[in-house]
Amino acid sequence: MANGVEATARWNPLRGIYAWVMRQAEGRFAWGVMAAIAFAESSFLPIPPDLMLIPMTLANRKRAFWLAAWCTFWSVAGGMLGYAIGSLLYDSVGKWLIDAYGMGSDMEAFRLAYKHWGPWIVLIQGLTPIPYKLLTISSGFAGLSLPFFMLLSAITRGVRFFGEATLLYFFGAKVKEILDRYLEVALIVFLVLVVAGVFLARYVFGATFS
Repeated sequence: MANGVEATARWNPLRGIYAWVMRQAEGRFAWGVMAAIAFAESSFLPIPPDLMLIPMTLANRKRAFWLAAWCTFWSVAGGMLGYAIGSLLYDSVGKWLIDAYGMGSDMEAFRLAYKHWGPWIVLIQGLTPIPYKLLTISSGFAGLSLPFFMLLSAITRGVRFFGEATLLYFFGAKVKEILDRYLEVALIVFLVLVVAGVFLARYVFGATFS
């Protein structure tokens, strides 16, 4: 059976991308790249900041919690842009983004969800795999209190990123070994979670409040 080093040495497109990301995680612009991704992912980018947070933490576990704080800050800041899109530009940019995720017909269900649950819907849904950008845009669209939205966003984003940082801080070596050996399986699991998030948003929460 191949060990982690041998598995890393085997090249295929996925492992080539993985090796590239790991190199970028140690580069001089890594913090800036992660900030940009975390900011943009909150409103329009389909790439989660975890793809930078995880390798950057694996590269130096001593900075795990600083990285989590940095990622949380820029994610919440980007959430304000998503909120503004939903509040001020929904009929143009916001609607286009929501339609791109196949959620155009479900926005009224989100409004009803806010009516039933109030601002806590951000906290409830933010702890699920539902894409965060759907929450930021729909929060602005539904007229949720901006300060409360930011508070709940900081909680949900913080739980996610600090949770990852904690696991990587204590078990980072084992995680890297798993990624080296089973990268393709890990990617499939990640994609399943993304699809599950969109499914929850569209068919579970949408059906509940439609």
